Amino acid sequence: MDAQDIVAIGAAAFLYLRRRRRRIWVHEILQGRLQHGEFHRLVQELRLDEDRFQRYFRLDREQFDSLLSKIGPLITMQHNNYRRPIPPAESVAICLRFLATGDSYRTIAYSYCVGISTVAIIVDQVTRFIWDDLVQEYMPVPTTDDWRSIAEGFRERWAFPNCLGSIDGKHVVIRAPNSGSLYYKYKGTYSIVLLAVVDSQYCFCVVDVGSYGRTPPSQNTFGILTSQWRMYRGVIGVSPSNVDACVKVTCILHNFIRKTTRPTTRPQPRPGQSAGPSANREAAGLQRIHRAGSNNATREALLVREAYVSYFSNEGAVGWQPEHSFKTALLRATQIQ
Repeated sequence: MDAQDIVAIGAAAFLYLRRRRRRIWVHEILQGRLQHGEFHRLVQELRLDEDRFQRYFRLDREQFDSLLSKIGPLITMQHNNYRRPIPPAESVAICLRFLATGDSYRTIAYSYCVGISTVAIIVDQVTRFIWDDLVQEYMPVPTTDDWRSIAEGFRERWAFPNCLGSIDGKHVVIRAPNSGSLYYKYKGTYSIVLLAVVDSQYCFCVVDVGSYGRTPPSQNTFGILTSQWRMYRGVIGVSPSNVDACVKVTCILHNFIRKTTRPTTRPQPRPGQSAGPSANREAAGLQRIHRAGSNNATREALLVREAYVSYFSNEGAVGWQPEHSFKTALLRATQIQ
């Protein structure tokens, strides 16, 4: 046997092993995606029930279809001879379900009968496409007229004059990255920080995502966001760059939902009357102020706070304001030692 025969046998063996490795391009379980996958069974049944559909995706059917029409052409995957591409509607469903539940990529993959790496790719791509497509319409950089409109909203709705927005921050807990103590938080966890300016309608005006976890905590106004997107309830097990994309897209979807949800007609409460459970749920997003750390407030800060308390207790009081409202939280801040 000469050298050419040895090379030929080696090449044949290599091609044989390569074909064997590719024989199972898609696992047997995943081949049943069209019959057993959650998108092709449960999601189609949920379309018959508006309430359950909204609880599952956090978007109603009309909002889901509107979002799909905007980004669908951008996420169409190419067809090849080995596997059938994931359709845009299923990709959007996988991404929204991850944001709505905070389940691991593995859990989502098993539910939708797709690969774990496929879920990772879909979440990464779809979050970035949603942000890029919606940001100009639902979170544009505020102009001078926008700031005037925001101030007018605070004056009309909350009797709070000359207010250009509520500034708030939130720690987003992440899995420990390979970055030493860069994202380490003083409470023993790792996190990135979401900072935001919010208008009087609980919509985000400006967001900044990605600061390291050592940033001092501030009061929490993200109750609505975290109750809607439950990925915030646990440790987000993806890389910091992907966490940034996920956080930003929940903010833009928050605005998208609030600005496209059809208003319900309900009677306005009389002065002194409770605004009802809907207003109380909405006001739950503005929670009680807690002391941040052991630093004492300056004398000037205490005087400013007392001035606000006096104003909101007298001429700035609003009769229909629910008990756990923005002003009540501000008033209760005086009781914190």
